[in-house]
Amino acid sequence: MFTEKAGGTWKATTWAAIRNPNMPAEGAGNQTFDNRMLAGAVAGVPLLIIFGTRWSLWWYPVFFVLCALPVLATTLYLYSSIAPRYNNKVALPGRNLESYITINDPELKSRYFERNLIPMETFFEAYFDDKIDLNGDALDVLEVRHDWARFQFTLGQFQFFLTQWIPETLWHSKKQDEDQVRDHYDRGDDFYSWFLGPRMIYTSGIIADKNKRETLEQLQDNKLELVSQKMNFQKGEHHLDIGCGWGTLVAYVSKNYGTDSTGVTLGLNQTEFGNNRIKEYGVDSSQARILCMDYRDIPARPKFNKITCLEMAEHVGVRKFQEFLLQVRDMLEDDGLFFLQIAGLRNTWQYEDFIWGLFMAKYVFPGADASCPLYWVINQLECAGFEVHTVDTIGVHYSATILCWYENWMKNKDQIISKYGKRWFRIWEIFLAWSTIISRQGSATCYQITAHKNLNAFDRAGLITNRTLPRAWN
Repeated sequence: MFTEKAGGTWKATTWAAIRNPNMPAEGAGNQTFDNRMLAGAVAGVPLLIIFGTRWSLWWYPVFFVLCALPVLATTLYLYSSIAPRYNNKVALPGRNLESYITINDPELKSRYFERNLIPMETFFEAYFDDKIDLNGDALDVLEVRHDWARFQFTLGQFQFFLTQWIPETLWHSKKQDEDQVRDHYDRGDDFYSWFLGPRMIYTSGIIADKNKRETLEQLQDNKLELVSQKMNFQKGEHHLDIGCGWGTLVAYVSKNYGTDSTGVTLGLNQTEFGNNRIKEYGVDSSQARILCMDYRDIPARPKFNKITCLEMAEHVGVRKFQEFLLQVRDMLEDDGLFFLQIAGLRNTWQYEDFIWGLFMAKYVFPGADASCPLYWVINQLECAGFEVHTVDTIGVHYSATILCWYENWMKNKDQIISKYGKRWFRIWEIFLAWSTIISRQGSATCYQITAHKNLNAFDRAGLITNRTLPRAWN
């Protein structure tokens, strides 16, 4: 359903490795947003208040502080409500709302009908509460979301941003991080196995062949081997994996490359699962182990030859990110390598990007506020004394991975609802379906970064590989 291709001048794709878009409409965003208008409103409203009340200009700083956030919120709300779609090459079908969703709630039904599009946040909150049903598969319906949803900010999002997102971003205490991680990852291994599959890896896999549909296990195996090759693991090297999840990477490299590997996670269930996985891989506990601890408590000595961190650094937070990188640098041998796989956002934003990001922060990854544009991550690494060796953007690989997760989730629908309830099923249904699209279209992406200490004596020639040869790009 809803799989016909939209009209317009866009070029359709037919890659076997991914779910190809049938209606990749562009949304409004920074291309139609005027920062001068925002600055004028933030600076001008306090002046209007002063002139209107005839108070002294000495009161300007007070009114500026009091008005800045309300004016910012109002400006963003108005722009998100009225801004036209940019670079509009995709012709939408223009169907009525009822073609895509069924609204069961009378109050909502009186407000949103026919071509009166529903705000995205209003939609998914009502869907989680069983006030709305989808007329078809969630991924099919979301592919054509621009025809039935509006990407405008709502009061609920502003409240969440002010009362939860900002405090969490500013704080990031050990207790806060521990509570968030354990509430999320200790929900139950069965919950995650129902979409992660037997590998139990909650990070992006890698497509090996764009002309072939690979299984989730193949995608993850490709990633494990790619990380190993990029890190050039050698037998006997001391390897640290920060935020190791269920320990599959630790088990893999210790078994296949003979490393002495240590994984660190805050998840209690993950710690037990990971140590059992190491045993299943036939690796002795003296060679590999999973430790349950905060990354800030990792002993700095002895140092490590290789340090990996796959999609955990987002949880460190913006405020503590530089401190984290300095800690990594201190734990790394002078000739060692650091591999960072980190989710990020595009700098050329659309309103949908922010609305999806707030949804993720509220329901899926609370506290993961260090998902930033690439330039910010690179700057942080360089300021911490690292030299970046390679960078790969793997967002489309993530889309293929999440698509597999989504399909697994839907296959296990009855079991999930039976144990965790319909609401949890629907939250992850929207998360996985929407994220398949978001990562494919570049709203959010993922970066693989290999770095080393920026020292004069570092052997840079030793890192030369065939990826710099022209034939490697055929």
